[in-house]
Parts: sequence; C-alpha cells; structure tokens
Amino acid sequence: MPVKVNWPEAVKPLLKKYKNEPHPLEYKNIYQLIVMVVLSAQDSDKNINKVAKDFFKVFPDMKALSRATQEVLLKHISGVRNFGNKAKWLSEMAEKIKDNKNIPETLDALTALPGIGRKSANVILRESGKEPEGVIVDLHVVRVAPRLSIASGTDPKKIEKQLMEVLPQNEWDAGMAMSFLGREICRPTNPKCEICVMNTVCAYYNEIKKNM
Repeated sequence: MPVKVNWPEAVKPLLKKYKNEPHPLEYKNIYQLIVMVVLSAQDSDKNINKVAKDFFKVFPDMKALSRATQEVLLKHISGVRNFGNKAKWLSEMAEKIKDNKNIPETLDALTALPGIGRKSANVILRESGKEPEGVIVDLHVVRVAPRLSIASGTDPKKIEKQLMEVLPQNEWDAGMAMSFLGREICRPTNPKCEICVMNTVCAYYNEIKKNM
C-alpha cells in the first residue's frame, strides 16, 4: 500500500524554495502580463518575451490595443503560435476592457475574457498579489503532480481540483512552485531526482529506488 503523505506539510520545502522566483514572463505591469499570458498559450515564455518587446512599443497600454484592428495585430504577432486566434482574442479583450484600470481582478471575470482560461487567470491573480482562487496547472504541473502522486491523470482541470482539495488555500501557490520544479528539476526525461526537495515523498523517485 502506498504511504499516505501529509501534503500540506510535504509541500513546504517546495514553496520555500520557489517563494520569490520571478515569473518566466518578463512583464512590467498587469496590462503587459494579461497580453503575454494570452500570447503564451501553446508557445514558450522565451519566445513571448522576445515578441513582446516590440509589441509593447506599438501598443503600450489597453487603450492603444483597443484601437488596433485584428489585421494590424496580426503583423505584430506573426512569430507567435496560433497567432490568428490570438489576434482575435486580444482585439476582443481590449475592446471589452478599454483601459488598464478596467482589467478584472477575479477568476470569474478573467475567464470570461477571450483567450483566458483558468491557468491564465490564476497566473494573473498570483502576479497581481491577489488571494488565490485556484491553482496554476500548466504542462509542467501536469507532469510533476502525478509523479509526486499529489494528483493523478492528465486533465489540468481535474488536477487543479485535486490540488485544491488536498492543500489549504494558503498553499495553492504550490502550483507555480511545481511549474518551476518541472522546468528546472523534474524534466520530462532525465529528471534530477537526487537534488529534488520533494524526493522523500515522491512516488516516482521512490519507485525508481525500489527497483534499483
């Protein structure tokens, strides 16, 4: 029988390790973040950081973005994956928000915007310093959480629900911490298990040790 883990206690070293880690998207304000979050879907943070520099010179705020047509936006984000849909989402979002001061600050209001799902909304809330309303589950968390055995499956929404059930709200930043862990340590191939702060409770690592 698998060992029962006290997850609220077990994630503390992980939260401590990544507490002050800056988000990989290099934004300067919440307007830039919300745009970059939309652009980053199915693309790399590195690519979005590169594209965003020139984009924000042309569209420095939500007002400027709201005046742009989809055709104009397409020219500035053609280096981004799925740029056709993203131009549409940004245009519709800017038309709805119109000004930086109107950017929503709740999960429901954010997910009502085009191109913003729960993961994106959770990232925006985290970076805005708001109280978490959910757990960030990106492709790294989809890999890391089942390896740890803190959650199971491959559906981000189901994994988020499991994490919210097993962890208290003040530890929901464990999602972003797992994302950082997945980028640095818990890689898809050749994970660096020996130096991982979670290896004592990790089902994946303990299975490897058992079979050695």
